[in-house]
Amino acid sequence: MRTCTTEVLIVGAGPAGLAAAQAAAGQGCRVMLIDDNPAVGGQIWRAGPLARQSSAVLRFKAMLDQHDVTALTGARVVAAPAANVLLVETTHDSIRVNYRRLVLCTGARELLLPFPGWTLPGVTGIGGLQALIKSGYDLRGQRAVLAGSGPLLLATARTLRQTGMQVLRIVEQAPWQRLARFAAGLWRWPGKARQSLILASTRYRCATHVSEALGDTRLEAVRLQTSSGRCRTMSCDWLGCGFGLVPNNELGRLLGCELRGDALAVDELQNTSQPDILAAGECSGIGGCELALAEGRLAGLQAAASAGNRANARRDRARWRVFAKALERTFVLDEAVRNLAAPDTIICRCEDVTRQTLDAEADWTTAKLVSRCGMGACQGRICGPATRYLYCWQRSAPRPPLLPARIDTLSAERVPASASEASQ
Repeated sequence: MRTCTTEVLIVGAGPAGLAAAQAAAGQGCRVMLIDDNPAVGGQIWRAGPLARQSSAVLRFKAMLDQHDVTALTGARVVAAPAANVLLVETTHDSIRVNYRRLVLCTGARELLLPFPGWTLPGVTGIGGLQALIKSGYDLRGQRAVLAGSGPLLLATARTLRQTGMQVLRIVEQAPWQRLARFAAGLWRWPGKARQSLILASTRYRCATHVSEALGDTRLEAVRLQTSSGRCRTMSCDWLGCGFGLVPNNELGRLLGCELRGDALAVDELQNTSQPDILAAGECSGIGGCELALAEGRLAGLQAAASAGNRANARRDRARWRVFAKALERTFVLDEAVRNLAAPDTIICRCEDVTRQTLDAEADWTTAKLVSRCGMGACQGRICGPATRYLYCWQRSAPRPPLLPARIDTLSAERVPASASEASQ
């Protein structure tokens, strides 16, 4: 195992992480950027055989080179063995990274809510479907239905059409009244108004949700239901579901950071409850790319202990927080969508735990002990948020290793079982 030291360590190389790196490096700090993807850009700017590198990422890459920022891609944080230290694993080796200040920009993951048939091959998250396409998976000519809530449905539909898929229907669970109020207020964000016009589709239907995926060994059709109770069955090859995003807060929770809802709690300068640890982007609250960029700039300046240009970053953040609140009000999930799962619907895919099994349990810990829910390969990253929506269960703080790790990585030094032990 090798050891390295940096002034500012940033975990996550999406919009927030790149903005934080630019701000901190611009103040003369030594900066290291860590991301588990093979290249910087995060999920939103993911490149691949069928996706060109975003011009924004190219500009940030030039900045990284200009300021000599160390970008460590294909690297995963597996533990926090001591205060101001993270244990990082790459494909080839393990690294003990010592830092003065840490900026968490770990982003978010898709919220997948169970419904009958959601485990069939061909049913996936909309982000997963985009990732398949960008990675070069050939889906030309295949038929897709997109269902869930939020603007990502329209953005995904455009990606699918550009690569030759047939988008049969885009169904949004929010009622048209809320959508109309949201659209009427877009004049405050002209760029978003233009984007909505570009993404608009005649296949879009509101006040509608998926109620069931149909098929024997693979998806063959989906059943869609309107808020008035009318049902329609559509044959298709793929169903992309997106019920919103949930903050990726595991590393912050491991480090002892307090939560506000599901997000890492931050103050007006993006400081978390733990000294020397800041957070920015979706892990501190879902708000979109522009808000993540503003928060990242502010966190980078704070990590560098610089007052430079904070006023502009705070002004941008305030503006995009208003947009984030509008999104939240518009696309809040209705009760009918939250409770699509039937008694025999599988909630935990890894351990085949059904809803009727979980209905008898009082909390997340008891459910794990009795049914092994959340103890499979994904370690509750899918069923954990789902059970929080279904039962209001709060998951316990994670324990290291955060992700599967090599024995030599963990045996190179003693890894504590909790953040409190790491701080001793």
